[in-house]
This record gives sequence, structure tokens and C-alpha cells, in this order.
Amino acid sequence: MKNTKCASGEASVVSASKENAKYKRTLYACYLGYITQAAGNNFSPLLFVTFHDTFGIPLSQITLLVTLNFTIQLLVDLISAKWVDKIGYRSAIVAAHMFSAAGLVGLAVFPYIMPPIAGLLLSVVFYAIGGGMIEVLISPIVEATPTENKASSMSLLHSFYCWGTVAVILISTGVFAVFGTGCWRVLSCVWAILPIATAVMFTRVPILTLAEAEGESMPLHELLSRRIFWIFVLLMIAAGASEQGMIQWASTFAERGLGVTKTVGDIVGPCMFAALQGTARSFYAKMGGRVDLLKSIIGCGFVCILSYAISAFSPIPIIALVGCALCGLSVGILWPGIFSIANVKCKGGGTAMFALLALAGDVGCAGGPTLVGAVSGMFGDSFTYGLSAAIIFPVMLIVCALICKKMK
Repeated sequence: MKNTKCASGEASVVSASKENAKYKRTLYACYLGYITQAAGNNFSPLLFVTFHDTFGIPLSQITLLVTLNFTIQLLVDLISAKWVDKIGYRSAIVAAHMFSAAGLVGLAVFPYIMPPIAGLLLSVVFYAIGGGMIEVLISPIVEATPTENKASSMSLLHSFYCWGTVAVILISTGVFAVFGTGCWRVLSCVWAILPIATAVMFTRVPILTLAEAEGESMPLHELLSRRIFWIFVLLMIAAGASEQGMIQWASTFAERGLGVTKTVGDIVGPCMFAALQGTARSFYAKMGGRVDLLKSIIGCGFVCILSYAISAFSPIPIIALVGCALCGLSVGILWPGIFSIANVKCKGGGTAMFALLALAGDVGCAGGPTLVGAVSGMFGDSFTYGLSAAIIFPVMLIVCALICKKMK
């Protein structure tokens, strides 16, 4: 009898192991999904000066590209909170990647068949829809996938957005250095291959929903009635604004504000930002539950304030770019950390919770760069004033994290 029980137990372990191995392909597809989102969000900012010089578009209008990108993403987040479960995860995530591909191809085509600013904005609409759907879907897919440590898995997932950003910047910068920025249209089409391949991959991997993995989700009105949920909303706004307020303008800040070359500016600024951001997320993925997330978020808020101050006020260009890179380290664990805490504190929030938190994050992602660009424009395109104004976001982050820490 004892041997029979042992054999049965071993068979169960083997079966569970095979089941988990099957879902590794799902995780790989999710990693590629976040790299796709990184390509959509970070390729065009490398070309802001090129758009200005080629099409004669002023920086005040180029700001619209950033604002529209994240505004569309937050609208998609809002719609997804109600409709994703009805459409189905698989259909929605495949469609998301096809929208992203259309946006990247459109970036190279639309400005030449219609007024340039209208063409650029239309391409942004396409890849913003894709990016918004990816943001809503990838996190709950990973949360529902069988893994040993959900918080570590979430942090590792979000690190791929950072490594994708690094890859986009390094590869694009290398191509521009060798062939000149005139090849940007071809490169944009090459990047579109990534979301197409990922869409095909998502048609073949197994996908679980949160309802299948965790049971019935709480009604939306119950989630919205919880005060702590709204603290998480404010945390996500502050996190998104702190992150994108720096990285979306880093390349332009380096070229126009600091006077360094485009290659140096892109590598030392946004590329190092993303590398340190990914390092922070990978570190947390390895440390797992041994790190107090809320304490870490508060500490990161103070480092973020320091990084903005260094970038805004340092008279030495390379030191200012180091401040930009330090900001990446400070915001690394914010998004995955807040998602993980919220999933514990608001158990049963389901896909709607992830969609609404992504919506809040995109509000911040739109607001942060818009504030930096608007304030800089008010003072003669001086990024000192724009980056100084953005310090309000990490301050907001610290205050909300302290409130969350006191709430049960």
C-alpha cells in the first residue's frame, strides 16, 4: 500500500511538472509581447529630432505623439476592463500584436501619403491600440499561468520590457550610426516583424484566464468601492509619470538640451535608463519574497527625486545623463511591484483590476511626458524647468505608498 501511494505521488509530481513545462512557451510568448510593446513605445522617440528636421514639425506638436500614444492606451485599458473576458484572451492578444505591426509599418508609410503630422499620429493610434491591449492582457496571462512565485514571475516579465527597450535603442542607434538616420523607414518595417511573429506564437501556446486559475472575480462595483484600490490607482499614475516623464524625452534632452551627439545621447540616456530598470526588475525576480515591496517602493521614490534633480540641474552633460540612467534604476520595480501588491490586497480583482491599473499607469505615462514637454516649452525649450516640475510625481508616489503601508 505504501509503495502504491509513493508511486501515485511521484506520478502526480511528474504530471504537474509536465503541465508547468507546457506553459513555459506561454511565458516566452509573453516576454516577446512586452518586447513588442517596448518597440512601439520607444522607437519613435529616437526620431523626434529627425521628424522635426525632416518634416518641419515643431517640438510642441511632436509632444502630441507621446500624449496621443498613452491617451489611446488608457482608452483601450478602460474598454478592455469590460470586454476582454468576453472576447477571449487569445483573440485579443493576437489582435494586439497585429495592431502593433500595423503601427510600425504605418510610421514609415503614412507621413508620406498624407500631411506628415497626421500620418505620424495615425501610426501612433495603431501601435497604441496594440500596446494598450498588450499591457492589459500580458500581466493577467502570466498571473494565471502556473508558476511558483507570482511576484517574481511578474517582475521578470516586466524586465523584458526594459531589455526590449535596450535592444530597440542599441540596434536602432547602431543602424543609424552605420547607415544614417535616413534608413529609419526601413528599420521601422523591420521592427514590425517582431509583433507578427509573436502573434503567430500566441495562436499556438496554451493560455489560462484568471477566472480559470483563481476562481470567480469580484464584481466591478465591489472593486471600485475599496479605498485601497484607489490608492493603487494613484500609485500607478505616479509610477507611469515618473518613468515616462524621463525616458520619453531623454533622447531629445540629450541632443538639444545637453548638446551631445545622437549616438552618445541615446546610449547613455534612454538605453542606460532601460538597462538599469531591467536590472532592478531582474534583481527582484531573483530575490522573490525576501524584499518588502512597499518599503522598496518608498526608497525608490526618494532615489527618483534625486535622479530628476541631477538631470535638471547638473551643468555637466554626462552627469545629467547619469541622472537619467539612475531614474531607470529607481522606477524598475514600481509597475510589477504595484501589480503584485494589488493582486494580494484586492484578491479576486481579476482582469478588470489589471485593466484599470494599466489605465491608471497610462494616465501617468501620458501626463508625465506632457508636463515635461509643456513646461519646457513655456521656458524656451529648457528641460531644466520641465524635469524640475516632474519631481511632483515621485513625491506623490512616496505619499501614496506610505498611506498604503498603514492601510490593512
